[in-house]
Amino acid sequence: MKSLHIIRTQGGMTLAEIVVVVAILGLIMLAVTAFQKNIIVQNKFANDALSSAQDARIILRTMTRELRATSPGSNGAYAIAQAATNTLTFFSDTDGDGLKEQIRYYIATTTPPTLKRGSIKPTGSPSVYNPASEVISTLAYNIKNGTSVALFEYFDSTYAGTSSPLTQPVTVTNIHLVRINLMIDADANRSPIPRTFTSQVHLRNLKDNL
Repeated sequence: MKSLHIIRTQGGMTLAEIVVVVAILGLIMLAVTAFQKNIIVQNKFANDALSSAQDARIILRTMTRELRATSPGSNGAYAIAQAATNTLTFFSDTDGDGLKEQIRYYIATTTPPTLKRGSIKPTGSPSVYNPASEVISTLAYNIKNGTSVALFEYFDSTYAGTSSPLTQPVTVTNIHLVRINLMIDADANRSPIPRTFTSQVHLRNLKDNL
């Protein structure tokens, strides 16, 4: 019985040893949990970035299509009503009904900044565009365009691929091509470098007027 008692004592663990083992296991669990959390966050950010890129391309395709069809308004107004760095208002038959809607793309100074689209349907005879009837929709959140990167850049008929954009304020009758630079951040709570999606469109219906 005595020898058996000695074996048990030698094969056991002291309280201090147990505390050390528990502490080590706790540290390992914390490290594994932190690693798993980091993987989840990185995967979410990657998915958000992919979704943001897909949304940006869809938005640019819509803007390009509507701009390409720019033409004088149903009230006889010139095709482009306003052309600023972060605001562009023009006329285009976006729904194919023969009437030219007044379309306005602009960055709203919300928190975070958002890209919005406004549309006004002409009414009456002669046609009138009532600002009170503008239908506004939000296209994208976390817009990062600022003074350094304009949402819209404008070029005249001399544009050859490397020309500088027209300086503000722009004379709308000089605009031949519009470049869109959509700078968007997939996650406003992080601080990566925002991605910029660019497209440009010739205003085909205005070529003879330049």
